[in-house]
Amino acid sequence: MDREQEEMQFLGLFDIYIESFKMIFAWRKIFSKITLSLILPLSFIYLLHMEISGLFFRKIIHNERELDRTRAGTPKYEKLSDLISNEWAYFWLFKASYFTLYFIFSLLSTAAVVYTIAAIYTARQLTFTKVMSVVPKVWRRLMVTFLCIFVAMFLYHLVALVMLFVWVWVLTIGSINVDVVVLVIFVFLYLAGLLYLTTIWNLASVISVLEESYGIQAMVKSRNLIKGKLWLAMVIFLILGVFYWIIQSLFQGLVVDGGRFHMVNRVAIGIICFLLLSNFFLIGLVVQTVIYFVCKSYHHENIDKSALSDHLEVYLGEYVPLKAKDVQLEQYQV
Repeated sequence: MDREQEEMQFLGLFDIYIESFKMIFAWRKIFSKITLSLILPLSFIYLLHMEISGLFFRKIIHNERELDRTRAGTPKYEKLSDLISNEWAYFWLFKASYFTLYFIFSLLSTAAVVYTIAAIYTARQLTFTKVMSVVPKVWRRLMVTFLCIFVAMFLYHLVALVMLFVWVWVLTIGSINVDVVVLVIFVFLYLAGLLYLTTIWNLASVISVLEESYGIQAMVKSRNLIKGKLWLAMVIFLILGVFYWIIQSLFQGLVVDGGRFHMVNRVAIGIICFLLLSNFFLIGLVVQTVIYFVCKSYHHENIDKSALSDHLEVYLGEYVPLKAKDVQLEQYQV
């Protein structure tokens, strides 16, 4: 990074994006290798999952329509029924395989990018081989954090579903006059809460790599660290999320459901979406790490570069995270 940490707190929305792009461009060789080895497979798995899921659904829907037109009890009916059951079983088996692979490559990509940026920040000698040797020892910490946030997300959606059920029930019995505005407010609050959890998740991932905290502790630290920069971080991740959604929608509409297009056109669009998604995955990981340093600077928690450099080294074959005294309690005067 070109900026001193004391200056990081003054970075605004576009400044964070510019700083991230500058870092990727300045270290494009190592980021290209990380992209080729981890992020490209991650993007390929994600888009391939959409395509295969679409094929499964089209086939299942076709067979279910055939089943509806077939008289019950006939051999054809029994055959179609068994076929649909097998297709659903294969579909969920495919989903499990997809989530496993996506989960692994997502954690490895996060660990690689966060470690790389921390090494750049400390001006250490950095090689792709060194990054890849550290990554497998870091991703277990990320896995614990991911599982904790997954539970938090599950509980959040469960509460939202219960509240939605209550709202529908109130409308059904008609005992209370509930306006549509209530539903709009509910959806807005739900999306805002989801964005907040996503912001906490992204920052907790960086903390899990660079500090000794992970899991629930990393989430708590993330929540405290984001204070004062919450709206900035949420807007940044919202913009990234919108771009992800646009790419996903284009791929879904023009490739997965684009049967009316010529195969060559679908392949070309698929390649474009694949490259765009890979770049945005990389940008998103770099941005979330830059936000970590911005929040540290805002709270005057000066990170000792020499201590960070020492702890990024592989010590006796084990990854040694930063201690609290090195990364968060050494404050500077403004």
